[in-house]
Amino acid sequence: MASSTIPSGAHGDPTRRDFLMVATGAMAAVGAIATAWPFINNLNPAADTLALSSIEVNVKPIAVGQAITVKWRGRPVFIRHRTPEDIKEAESVKLSELPDPETDTARVTDSAKKVRPEWLIVVGVCTHLGCVPLGTKQGDPRGEYNGWFCPCHGSQYDTSGRIRKGPAPANLAVPSYLFTSDTLVKIG
Repeated sequence: MASSTIPSGAHGDPTRRDFLMVATGAMAAVGAIATAWPFINNLNPAADTLALSSIEVNVKPIAVGQAITVKWRGRPVFIRHRTPEDIKEAESVKLSELPDPETDTARVTDSAKKVRPEWLIVVGVCTHLGCVPLGTKQGDPRGEYNGWFCPCHGSQYDTSGRIRKGPAPANLAVPSYLFTSDTLVKIG
């Protein structure tokens, strides 16, 4: 009878070959991750993009009745220091008269749910075709509702940035913002 020899490691004992296979596999996995990481990291936003994701604006120099335009994420943002008349006019509008009904209070409430009716902050892009409405600079036409007027197709917005007349389907967008102090607002 021929005797059969059982190779070393066949009964579950690890051999040198088993160790080398596991070590090689582990090194290949580490190498693949090290090679792929620069490509994966490249998908993250650039530092200059992250810096523009939010801005802080000092609103102290903005006089009552004045509006300014700032850039945020490459788009204009209108900040208007509304007069008591602007506020009263915006609050007195019946929601049933609005194509895109939204209360004035909802449009002047920051991320901390604090209502500041004297400050209106909206993205200055017409919701019709993406034009920039007039009404921020002194002497600009503001339309029938004393807000903003888009001369491209005649959309008119009121003192709360709500669409009142024209082809625009929606109100001027209100970005996420937070007053970090009485004079400093963080947009984004």
